Amino acid sequence: MNEIKHKNESHLERATLGGGCFWCLEAVYQQISGVKAVVSGYGGGARPNPTYESVCSGLSGHAEIVDVYFDPQIVSFRDLLEIFFVIHDPTTLNYQGNDHGTQYRSVIFTHSQAQEKIAHEIVGELIASGIYSRPIVTQIELAPTIYPAEDYHQDYFRQHPGQGYCMAVVAPKLAKFRAKFKALIAPEFI
Repeated sequence: MNEIKHKNESHLERATLGGGCFWCLEAVYQQISGVKAVVSGYGGGARPNPTYESVCSGLSGHAEIVDVYFDPQIVSFRDLLEIFFVIHDPTTLNYQGNDHGTQYRSVIFTHSQAQEKIAHEIVGELIASGIYSRPIVTQIELAPTIYPAEDYHQDYFRQHPGQGYCMAVVAPKLAKFRAKFKALIAPEFI
């Protein structure tokens, strides 16, 4: 699903974010009020139709990303980015934790000038706040063609909560989100 095309979903906006493993981001964004769909995928590389194997090799140039389809009347793009900057480390170039490679880079792929402006504003605010001791390396780029990941990557944490990586890496990020952004959690996840 590259885009939601249902007539009753035409008011939705799209945010495309990469900040490490897409399973982590997907698990968090699925629990937010106003988020209607989250699709794990690949973006930012030169080769069309990448596979997980080609992305993991680092040769395709793609980042693991999530496409977040959201209702801006319920949750804002700014809210989504504020969450993004809490659940991953935007100061590490091409890695998050034990995940290393360009596919794990911190990136915001924007879909409008308004999104680009908000992304730059938030990065500026974070820099001014001095919250990070190292420079923010998050890339802000116009959204390229986004390719959905293979079916077995979709809804991964919900399907495999007891898997080792999910318990060691995804669950703590989800807990961090839930502790800091209680007001944004969808009622079905409270």
